[in-house]
Amino acid sequence: MAAVLEGLGVPVLETILSKVAFSDAAAAACVSTTLRSVASDDALWRHFCARDLAVCDQPLDPDGNPCHSFKEAYRRWFESFGMYPFPLVRRAKECWSSIKSWMAVNLPEVNDTLRKGASEAEIKSAEKILGVQLPIPTKVLYRLCDGQQTLTPDLVENKLLAPLGVIGGYEFYDYIVNVHLLPLRLVVTETKRIARQLGFLTRSKSIVVAASYYTEKFFFLNCTNGQLYVGTRNLREDGEMMPCVPQSLIRPAVDIGHDMPQDALLLWLEEHCRRLQSGMIKTRELKDCRSICIFPETPPYCSVAVTNGVQVRSSAIFVPEASEGNGGDYYYSYSIRMSLLPEGCLLDGTYYSSCQLCSRHWIIRSRDIIVSDVGGEAVIGKFPLLIPGKEEFVYQSCTPLSGAPGSIEGSFTFVPGRISKPEGRHFDAKVAPFILEEPEYIF
Repeated sequence: MAAVLEGLGVPVLETILSKVAFSDAAAAACVSTTLRSVASDDALWRHFCARDLAVCDQPLDPDGNPCHSFKEAYRRWFESFGMYPFPLVRRAKECWSSIKSWMAVNLPEVNDTLRKGASEAEIKSAEKILGVQLPIPTKVLYRLCDGQQTLTPDLVENKLLAPLGVIGGYEFYDYIVNVHLLPLRLVVTETKRIARQLGFLTRSKSIVVAASYYTEKFFFLNCTNGQLYVGTRNLREDGEMMPCVPQSLIRPAVDIGHDMPQDALLLWLEEHCRRLQSGMIKTRELKDCRSICIFPETPPYCSVAVTNGVQVRSSAIFVPEASEGNGGDYYYSYSIRMSLLPEGCLLDGTYYSSCQLCSRHWIIRSRDIIVSDVGGEAVIGKFPLLIPGKEEFVYQSCTPLSGAPGSIEGSFTFVPGRISKPEGRHFDAKVAPFILEEPEYIF
């Protein structure tokens, strides 16, 4: 058999070995000198590293340390992650790598808070203390990155790190949410703390994996069914939570057969990554620093209307921690961003270098029924003056809704020039309808 294989020639052997599992290539090295030479070629192991682990440009171990060869890098990855399916390891690694790449360009401060991966011993210790077995995808995620280090004994540093949650959040009035992925040590302490108040956590094998350090908001991973939940406003009263990921997508390890297991935490982070990479969500100013803002920035989740040079962009998000399930009111926050196009305000054939908002008019619908038709002066007590080249004027507000889906639309009344010195007639700038709905993924 060895003679037959060797007769195929080195190029053919290289092609054959590149198609098999790394273990088969290693076994082939024991067959003959020629096969040993082909199977030891670092180009082959570079291929295995790229195919199985997305380790492509240089040979790095799981901690990011350089190795002298791709074969050595593969060996170290196998020693550290060999107990898990490599397609799952690759998938989780690509998710974290994409998130970190986006952060490196847009918000490097968040990357500085991300911890190195937890060890297998640390995961087993956390499982023992919590009395749970973490879903396999969650274990892999924590092996690659042990959450965020954003709580410190230094109150000044703690304040600086508070807006840097890797998930981000939103702000309206004095209401601020910014969600951090907890490291294992805080998963343990926060789960035990909340379990003392909410007995169902222990019974349901749920753990706290993410939280906001401003307005209270908690995400719970159910280690039995693999679903991720977020607490509602009734969380402390009756343990009410909402699922954050479509249940149909979750595949627990015991049910997968030959498929790859995927729990809600992995799916949730992958969806978050897609939103970052696509530009659907971006950064905004929060507490004098940049932070991830989860108000959608792109259609169809963000509506855009331009009237006489005034551009209004609008979107909404579901606020689960202020909402009630079981037929209660849902709460939504909406974000309005208005600006004047570079050419200025065009009205009746004349261009004006500025215009100022006077009043607003809102129509809110629930299941196509108008539930609110209101108007008034200003927005949040302000009369923004729009000038070409100036940053968007941004404001957020919120509204309850008794039945979803719903929508908001309306208009802002502007005057060319300034209110104190009008240069033309008043006009209405349209606010295109934007949707209020309970999303498939809740952040």
